Amino acid sequence: MIKRFFLLCVTAGFMTMMNAAPKIDRIEPANWFAGMKNASLQLMVYGQGIGAAEVTTDYPGVAVDSIVRLESPNYLLVYLNLSGAQPGTMQLKFGVGRKTLKKAFELKAREMAGEAHRGFTNADVLYMLMPDRFASGRADNDQIKGMAAYKNDRTQPSLRHGGDLEGIRQHLDYFNELGVTALWFTPVLENNSPDNSHGFSTYHGYATTDYYKVDPRFGTNDEYRRLVDEAHQHGLKVVMDMIFNHCGFDHPWVKDMPSADWFNAPEWLKDNPEGKTNAQYLQTSYKLTPVMDPYASEIDKRETVEGWFVPTMPDLNQRNPHVIRYLIQNSIWWIETVGIDGIRMDTYPYADADAMALWMKTLDSEYPNFNTVGETWVTEPAYTAAWQKDSKLSARNSYLKTVMDFSFFDKLSQAKNEETDGWWNGYNRIYNSLVYDYLYANPSNVMAFIENHDTDRFLGNGRDSLALKQALALLLTINRTPQLYYGTEILMNGTKEVTDGNVRKDFPGGFPGDEHNAFTAEGRTKAENAMFSWCSRVLHWRQHCKAVTEGRQVQFTPWKGVYVIARQHEGTTVLTVLNGTSKPAVMEVARFAEVIGGHTVAKDITNGRNVRIDKDVNLRPRQTMILEF
Repeated sequence: MIKRFFLLCVTAGFMTMMNAAPKIDRIEPANWFAGMKNASLQLMVYGQGIGAAEVTTDYPGVAVDSIVRLESPNYLLVYLNLSGAQPGTMQLKFGVGRKTLKKAFELKAREMAGEAHRGFTNADVLYMLMPDRFASGRADNDQIKGMAAYKNDRTQPSLRHGGDLEGIRQHLDYFNELGVTALWFTPVLENNSPDNSHGFSTYHGYATTDYYKVDPRFGTNDEYRRLVDEAHQHGLKVVMDMIFNHCGFDHPWVKDMPSADWFNAPEWLKDNPEGKTNAQYLQTSYKLTPVMDPYASEIDKRETVEGWFVPTMPDLNQRNPHVIRYLIQNSIWWIETVGIDGIRMDTYPYADADAMALWMKTLDSEYPNFNTVGETWVTEPAYTAAWQKDSKLSARNSYLKTVMDFSFFDKLSQAKNEETDGWWNGYNRIYNSLVYDYLYANPSNVMAFIENHDTDRFLGNGRDSLALKQALALLLTINRTPQLYYGTEILMNGTKEVTDGNVRKDFPGGFPGDEHNAFTAEGRTKAENAMFSWCSRVLHWRQHCKAVTEGRQVQFTPWKGVYVIARQHEGTTVLTVLNGTSKPAVMEVARFAEVIGGHTVAKDITNGRNVRIDKDVNLRPRQTMILEF
């Protein structure tokens, strides 16, 4: 049915073209780079009637390899071979009948070789933040004329609040003071969708409407580049959040679909421009296990991969080679144009696995030292490990270097509310998760976290700093790449029971008129300063502790409520010691003789005090120690 619908549209489109002059509204990407290892370039050309054009260029070293005419007469895909091209500006000629359109297209010189791009590693600590909720540095971008109807209202958790890239840039010193080394922003690309009647907006950034443009409410492409450059000057890496699984409903591809197979399951949109769900709408099950299940039914797999995440986020068909090529090129363009140091890929297993592996293999070939982390939201280590590059658990190599440790998050979320006993509860859950690290091809390339923008805050609606310190001590010392969520260091809390916006609150002091400014010691409360200082002390220490970033890991089964993990490297030992009970406990040092050896004194990194380790150590309820000797 949908195919027939498109054939009718094509016929009508060409009839219209006969009576109207063709034009070019945009070419994506708008420029490219000479000297890439892959000399092939896809250009997506859009404009009324451009699909019938013949394309030529006489630029030295450039050849037109092929032209792909899609079902919509308003799209044309041009594949160029740039194998001999040098930087410069070429003229592309588009001939339609007797009319020829000329467009200039720039090939830029690369600023560095692909090998010179260095991604984040387990030596980094990523700090995740939402640009709309972190800080506002400009007021003139709060209302942008010509964009779909929206409003800024900081009293409404699901509407836009007005944070922007300039606000982040103005607080780069704060990240240095805290001690993190990399910044992960939720998506910054244009989300030009109107607020809906229920008070929800796309402030979060996960409904892209232009893959080559920063959302004007956040800033411009040039401002993004400036932010990345200045972050680098501050010793901070920048990770870009991308989404290949879906785009926003207001993307031009929805209004004028390039082809019937550009999206998964688009039949329900026929004669339904407002996108009201009907019997033909296919909703994802949100169950990711069928993707790896050896016994999975076809219907289960189809619902997971081809079903739409939500009706307002059209599901892209990465099996279409032109779609995945467009997306691959887009990620390369941002690496070259802005100089990002990593990518976080949203909803990773929802997209086609083979296409995503092609993307990862392409990036790895061009940028062997780059890094990408994929969101793989299943809480079993075996599932997560199967998605990692070179995993022996999957017949298909994903080429995805870093995966997210939802098992650690899940087990810690349970353990924090329990007493650690002799078997399964409390920190036994963490122990019993880490025992499966043999499944990972590279455990240090597993990203651990205690909370993020999609979960309740670790503190819930409370402020249990003892539990938080234990969680952070684990996060920052185990064999993982750690990720923090903005505001944790100042005890920000909240739950999703009403709306996701309640775990995405504004950072205090980031907005004009804020009476509470948590960016400065003077503006923070006593409790906030205590937590910030604790975090900063541990984070700065971690930057120079090779025992944590390079050392071997030894963990001990929780003993009488006490959980101990050791990291050792070139004569240095770090012990993370947690009293997992609400009662006093004792760390019986004889049990840990194999890692303590003949040492008698250790320094507790959390407070700078010396601790005798040649005799049993008494621990207060829920006490945390990070001992170095």
